[in-house]
Amino acid sequence: MSVSDRLLSAKGIEVTYGAKPHLFGPPGHGIKVLHGVDIDIRRGETIGIVGESGSGKTTLGRALLRLVDVTAGSIRFDGTDVTRLPDADMRPLRRRMQMIFQDPMASLNPRHTIRRILVEPLLLHRLASDRKEAERHVAEILERVMLPQACLDRNPHELSGGQRQRIGIARAALLKPDFVLADEIVSGLDVSTQAQVLNLLKELSRDLGLSMAFISHDLSVIRAVCDRVYVMRHGRVEEEGDCERVFTAPASAYTRMLLDAIPLPEIDPYWLGRESPIEEASNA
Repeated sequence: MSVSDRLLSAKGIEVTYGAKPHLFGPPGHGIKVLHGVDIDIRRGETIGIVGESGSGKTTLGRALLRLVDVTAGSIRFDGTDVTRLPDADMRPLRRRMQMIFQDPMASLNPRHTIRRILVEPLLLHRLASDRKEAERHVAEILERVMLPQACLDRNPHELSGGQRQRIGIARAALLKPDFVLADEIVSGLDVSTQAQVLNLLKELSRDLGLSMAFISHDLSVIRAVCDRVYVMRHGRVEEEGDCERVFTAPASAYTRMLLDAIPLPEIDPYWLGRESPIEEASNA
C-alpha cells in the first residue's frame, strides 16, 4: 500500500489507563489496554475491527480519533501526524473524522430538537452560509436516511432506536467527513432494522467516498459491510486480512474459535441483500 493510498495509519500505538503521575510518590503503572497496534485504512475502504469484550477494539477506535491519548506509537491522518497535535490544531480535522456511537441517546442532546442537533454543526463548521441553507442540507440528508421531515421538531426520546441511529448517521454525513468510525451501531437493533441501517451506511460510503472503521462483535455484520478485518485479542492484532480470506481460511486459532462460536451453522455473506419474509409475501 503506497503512502498516498493511506488515509489513516497507526504504528505501534499503546494506550494505558490510569498511568498519570501521583501527587506524592512514583507514577502509577496503570492498565495497558493496547500493546503496539498497527493499522492502516485506505481511502474509500471499510475495515472491520472485531474481538471479544475487553479485546481493546473500542479503545483502538477512540485512539484513532484522538478521543483517548496514546502512550506510545504514532497516528497519521491524511499525511499529518496527529499523535500529539494540540487541540487548537486538531479542531479543523475533527469535522473530517466523525464517529457514530453505539448508544445514540447518549450522543444526542435530549433537550434539543433534531432540527437543532443537525443544523448547528453545519453553522459551526461553516458548511452553510446561513440557517436557510443549513435547513436545506438537513432536509436532503433526512430524505437520504429515509426519515420524515416531521422528525425535525421532535426530541430524541420521541424517536425509535432505529430512527435515532439514522439521525446519528445523518449528523456524521452532513459534515462531509473523510473517515467515519462506527462503534457497535446495530447491536441494539432488531434484525430488519440492522439490515436497513447497514445498507444505508454502505450506500453513503460508496456515494461519498468515505473511509470507515466498523467495530462489531457480530462477524456476519463485518463480512457483509467490510473490505478487510482486524481481529483483536488482549489489546493486540491477532489477525488481519481481506474479509473473504479471513472468514474462509483463518490463519489464527483464535479467529477460528470466534467463527465457531457463531450460533448460525454458516455465516451468510449475502444476508443484507435478502428480502424479509414480509417483503417476500408482498411480492408473491
